[in-house]
Amino acid sequence: METGKILTIEYFHGSKFGNGVRVAEEFKRLMREKGVAVNIHHVGEAKPKALPPADLYIFSSPGRMGRPRGCVRRFLKKMKLPAGTKYALLTTEGAPRPDKKTGRMPTEEEIAKWQKVRPKMDEILQAKGLVKVAEEKVYVTGMKGPLEEGWQAKVAAFTSQLPII
Repeated sequence: METGKILTIEYFHGSKFGNGVRVAEEFKRLMREKGVAVNIHHVGEAKPKALPPADLYIFSSPGRMGRPRGCVRRFLKKMKLPAGTKYALLTTEGAPRPDKKTGRMPTEEEIAKWQKVRPKMDEILQAKGLVKVAEEKVYVTGMKGPLEEGWQAKVAAFTSQLPII
């Protein structure tokens, strides 16, 4: 992870049921305590070819059939940022569930086979020459929520991954 002073973060999400907004607002609150300004935008209201300048961009999408929402994928593909721009991912993804027959929870490797939200986003962003500095996922326990228990601690841990001096 590279270090550097981050003063401004532009946070773009594709929340459908409000879980991603809750995560974004908690992130903004935590960063405000560190003296960092965070501006939150829904991808449907942002102009991907005219993004505001920032020291770091955060992109978030809920999982839809194991992939980022279509509106987020389209936004990322159209987006114009210079190569070398720093970004981070903070996604909301469906919580793994036990096998209905055996009751066994899937392993991380098994989850990675069907949950491709962050890898798909990375693929688009890294093809543009952007540089990832951090990532985290917050699980959503049902189709529309709620967020997993202790989700605020995951967001706090994510903020500590960011290269802030």
